[in-house]
Order: sequence, then structure tokens, then C-alpha cells
Amino acid sequence: MLGFVRTDNDALVSCLGDPQRAVAAYRVVLRRGEDAVGAVRSGLRHGDPAVREGCCRLLDHLVDSDSMDQLIAMADDPDARVRISAFHALACDRCKGDTCAPGADRVLEPARRHLSSDPDPHVRMMAAELVGKFAHTDAQALAALEASHADDPVPAVRKKAGWYTPGGAIHERTAPRGRG
Repeated sequence: MLGFVRTDNDALVSCLGDPQRAVAAYRVVLRRGEDAVGAVRSGLRHGDPAVREGCCRLLDHLVDSDSMDQLIAMADDPDARVRISAFHALACDRCKGDTCAPGADRVLEPARRHLSSDPDPHVRMMAAELVGKFAHTDAQALAALEASHADDPVPAVRKKAGWYTPGGAIHERTAPRGRG
């Protein structure tokens, strides 16, 4: 099977760290779906950040309620690529199927913290997406986005945060519609 010596889920998850096998391993694990979720969860603790990143990307599609806390914890991973993938998975609703996205009570604090102080600008941009999901319903989320839009040292982060503030394209597009 695609040049893999072992094809059990744990072995395939480990292959996410091998640049020659990562894409094929990702596809096989994704096709296995919920049968592979246990191995993906275990991969979040792998020593190789490429494996942890791949597992976050897989959980973007395969996450279940039992995996959500582990995915939220990955927002504090020491590797920026892992944090980016974790924030994307937490913010993205397109790939989730029937799984409900976590509420503000679970994700807003780490997202706001990373938006304001993560050393990597790409992480701050992904955190802005997650904070932005709550811009219409949580005053602290909106305040964090406005602060980032005004004060972030990186123009791309300021721009992205601005999309979620009043007058920004995403803020306007996602505004609750009044009854009329």
C-alpha cells in the first residue's frame, strides 16, 4: 500500500512526519475516518512537530467531542506550525460535518491570548479568525480584534483583525440580520 511497511493507523500517523510519505499517509488516515481518530489523538503527543501538525489538520475533518479538548490544548504547542493548524481546525466550520464547533467558553481565552502575544504573526492571524467568530456576541472578542487591528506590529495581522471589526468585510457579512 503506497510503499508503507506498516499500514496500521499508528504507523500511518507517524508517517506524517516523513516528507516522502506524509501526503499519502494523510489521505489514507483521512479515508479511515473515525476508525483512525484514536491514533490521530495519540499523534498530538508525538515528538515530531510535523506529526502533531498533521494530526491537527486531520482533526479539522475528523474531530469529535472527545477530541476537542486535545485540539484546544494544541493552541499552546511550542511549534508555530502546530498552533496555526490547531487554530485553523478550531475556527473552520466547513470541514466538520456534524460536529459542533466549541463555544467561546472553551476557545476564546486561548485565542485572545495568542492574538495579542504570540511571537509568530501567522499564529496571530489564525487566532484572529477564531476570535472573529465571536465578534458579534462577545465584547472581549471584539475588543481583542480592535486592539490587534490598531496595534499589531505586522500589517497583515492588523488587516486580518480589521476584517472582523465593525466596517470590516467579514464583520459586515456575518452580522446578525435584524427582523423586519
